[in-house]
Amino acid sequence: MTWPSSRSRALLAPSILSADFGHLARDVGRAEAAGADWIHVDVMDGHFVPNLTIGPNVTAAVRAATTLPVDVHLMIRSPERLIPEFVAAGADYITVHQEVCPHLHRVIAEIRNAGVRAGVAVNPSTPVELLRDIVHDIDLLLVMTVNPGFGGQRFIPGSLDRIARARRMLEEAGRAGEVHLQVDGGVDHHTIPSVVGAGATVLVAGSAVFAKDAGPEDTIPALQRRIAEGQAEGQDDHGS
Repeated sequence: MTWPSSRSRALLAPSILSADFGHLARDVGRAEAAGADWIHVDVMDGHFVPNLTIGPNVTAAVRAATTLPVDVHLMIRSPERLIPEFVAAGADYITVHQEVCPHLHRVIAEIRNAGVRAGVAVNPSTPVELLRDIVHDIDLLLVMTVNPGFGGQRFIPGSLDRIARARRMLEEAGRAGEVHLQVDGGVDHHTIPSVVGAGATVLVAGSAVFAKDAGPEDTIPALQRRIAEGQAEGQDDHGS
C-alpha cells in the first residue's frame, strides 16, 4: 500500500467540534503538543446538515493557535460563496461535498487556484465511484462514515467497504500516493485498526480525542498506537 507524501503512517486530525470552545486555543495547543498531525474544522450551515457551527472567524482563531495544517470541512450549501473567506482565514485544506456542487470541477479549481489544497467529501449514501472523474484534480477524498451534522455518532459498519473501494479507485487512477484518503465519523479506539486496514490515510476524530475523562495528551498517543497496529495488520494482509 502506498501513502501520500513522505509520511509512512496514517495521520490523525483532531476535530475541534468536540473541543471546549471556551478554551479553544488551549485545546488546539494541547492537541498539537500531544502529537496531532492536522487540526480539523467542521463547518455546518444548518441547511445541508441539521446543525449550525462555526465560520471563518473561528477558523482564523484556530490558525493563530497552531502551526499544524488546518483542514476545513465545509458541510454547507453553495460552498463557493465562502471559499475566499476560509482561504483568508488560513485554511490549508478545504473540502466540499459532492452532493451540493453541481459544478464540482469549477469549485475545486477555485480552491486550488487560491493556493489551498482541495478535497471532496461524500456522504454514507453517496457512491464513492461518483468521484472517479474528479480524482485527478483533488488532493483529498473524504469518506463520511456517519451522516454528517453531529459529533459522537457511531461508525456505520458498511463504511469499511466504501473506504476500500475509494482506495482501489485512487490506485486505479494512479493517485494513491498523491491523494489523502480521509475518514470522518465514529473514528475511535475500536474502529481505527479496521479503518486504517481498509486504506485510510487521514483519520478525523473528535470525541475520541477530546474525551470527557481524558485529555489529548492521553488520548492522542493511544489513538496513534491503534493507527500503527491497524497499519501493521494491513501490511501483513497485503504481504508487505
